[in-house]
Amino acid sequence: MNTSRKALNCALSMVISPPSSLTFSDQFAFCPIGSTEAAIITLLYTVTDLLRSNPYVVVIALDFSKAFDTVRHSTLLQKAAELDLPDHVYNWLVHFFEGHSHRTVYTGDTSSTKTITASIIQGSSIGPAAYLITSSDLKTLHLGNRIVKFADDTYLIIPASGFTTRSAEMDNIRDWAARNNLTLNMIKTTETVIYDCRKTQQDTPPPLPSITRDDTLRILGVTLTRRLSASDHIRRVVSECSQTLYALRVRVTTA
Repeated sequence: MNTSRKALNCALSMVISPPSSLTFSDQFAFCPIGSTEAAIITLLYTVTDLLRSNPYVVVIALDFSKAFDTVRHSTLLQKAAELDLPDHVYNWLVHFFEGHSHRTVYTGDTSSTKTITASIIQGSSIGPAAYLITSSDLKTLHLGNRIVKFADDTYLIIPASGFTTRSAEMDNIRDWAARNNLTLNMIKTTETVIYDCRKTQQDTPPPLPSITRDDTLRILGVTLTRRLSASDHIRRVVSECSQTLYALRVRVTTA
């Protein structure tokens, strides 16, 4: 089984030219050249590059509720079939996801058996690759907008020139989520308007009614202000380190 999983991950890593319906170039998780650092650098580069010709850039941090737990197996396998995978790898993938069921035993009572048709195990070898395939057809509607993904952490980047496309882009993402058995959590989805710190701030664009606007943007554990300053993040990290060092010092003194 471990050999088959390694073969699948290896096969997926060699899919250099996927069909036009699937895109892996905007995904930075679970791939040889991907990392949180690469995702953050790409997002910051995209924003700063757009700020050259735009007074502001809107970054919407999307939140999908329990994304790994709700991936529909049939939809996942349909997308996997579009990839140029060896037959034995695809057949193993089908076999891996079929035939699973669940039942609950409590105080001597047993529930009826329910077939499992969704969810992938996040900590398994196959889980990351499976989610990459699932999210590979999530794209923007308009060419001027961008998407950066790290697993299910997804960021929609819209320059001022495309500000009027926000509603259409969000509707498209909600529709995509519904087709893939995922749920876009609008309570945790936030938007931040980024400005160039070297220029005078323009009028703030109106927020979407369904999205909370935040003055800071949290990207994979790093907090940035709307001027792309990391000062708040650095202060928080230094404060946490100081507290840890103080706790260690007290422990050593009292030992």
